[in-house]
Amino acid sequence: MLYLRYLVDTNALLLMSERSGWNHLYRIDATTGTVKNVVTQGEWVLRGVDRIDEKTGDVWIRVLAYHKEQDPYQVHFARVKMDGSRFTILTDGDGTHTVNWSPDRRFFIDTYSRPDLPPVHELRTAEGKKVCNLEKADIAAWIKAGGVMPERFIAKGRDGNTEIYGLIYRPSNFDPKKKYRVIEYIYAGPHDHHVIKRFSPAHYEQQMAELGFIVVKIDGMGTNWRSKAFHDVCWKNIGDAGFPDRTLWIKAAARKHPEMDIAKGVGIHGGSAGGQNTVRGMTEYPDFYVVGVSDCGCHDNRMDKIWWNELWMSWPIGSHYAEQSNVTNAHKITGKLMLVVGELDRNVDPSSTMQVANALIKADRDFELLTVLGGGHGSAEPPYGNRRRMDFFVRNLMGIEPRN
Repeated sequence: MLYLRYLVDTNALLLMSERSGWNHLYRIDATTGTVKNVVTQGEWVLRGVDRIDEKTGDVWIRVLAYHKEQDPYQVHFARVKMDGSRFTILTDGDGTHTVNWSPDRRFFIDTYSRPDLPPVHELRTAEGKKVCNLEKADIAAWIKAGGVMPERFIAKGRDGNTEIYGLIYRPSNFDPKKKYRVIEYIYAGPHDHHVIKRFSPAHYEQQMAELGFIVVKIDGMGTNWRSKAFHDVCWKNIGDAGFPDRTLWIKAAARKHPEMDIAKGVGIHGGSAGGQNTVRGMTEYPDFYVVGVSDCGCHDNRMDKIWWNELWMSWPIGSHYAEQSNVTNAHKITGKLMLVVGELDRNVDPSSTMQVANALIKADRDFELLTVLGGGHGSAEPPYGNRRRMDFFVRNLMGIEPRN
């Protein structure tokens, strides 16, 4: 969410800022630091600046949440003058967009898709006017071969007003008359949003769903690319991880889809920050998240990478660091937990996981610990770690002992 460009001819800066409560672009006097003018404004988000023509004053940008009837995370393209005039939205199809410009920039090919919509291609003018439809991807053969698209689902968050977005993944042999235990695949790092917004023939989450689970992926409050207020939930509060929104979302989905069996609790797994989130969910919501696999978790923000955590947890280190540490709270776990760690993890210190394991032993809690010798960051992803993780869920959520 950083952008700064010095405009030599006018001694001005183009600066990205959330000062209005939404991420936008401002033109700043480089000598005085005062705002010359607001370039973009409104209750939508500037996602990025793609190109600037200082001679004409044109700025080409990517925007989010401009089309209120669409998913607010979907990327659209626009153009605006540096003085804030002549804002022109260039794309409108219901999906996440990419553009390819002609060499003379008179036309562009607009391609957009969603997780439940294969790519659509259109030809548009530089002003955004559609010239013609070019092509739509044909996925009939993929569907026939067993391809499954996830379902987009929206539910209200903790405030009863904010919409929370996520995806529901079902096995390819899904039977609506059956019941399926639910697993949340979590990564709540506050630096981005994490639910995919484009079409893909091979979603990561689908492999777990194929075992006979329903898998969900959600962006709760505290993640990025909504309003500043939405994002600021994580300030000195990474441990929140959007769980008040996530649990409500899953319950709402289960009310709509009775095949989602959450009566005996939900599974959860993730790696790195998602590993931290997994254990946090099981300590703070032990009756909801009852089975979890935490891979390479950065469990205590006092001992993880210096820069990443302090951006949101702030400096100096205060009592909130200890209060949100999985080491401090490990004794609250009552569910079935597997900790996975690579011996040679150079991203998150393996001792982060070992400290949680030590706290669990001191609290007399049962758990499984998988140390992958020679393994690095994300050791639950290669075949051996992945099989062990899958077996853990099959055994503890389905009650089936896997065959070797």
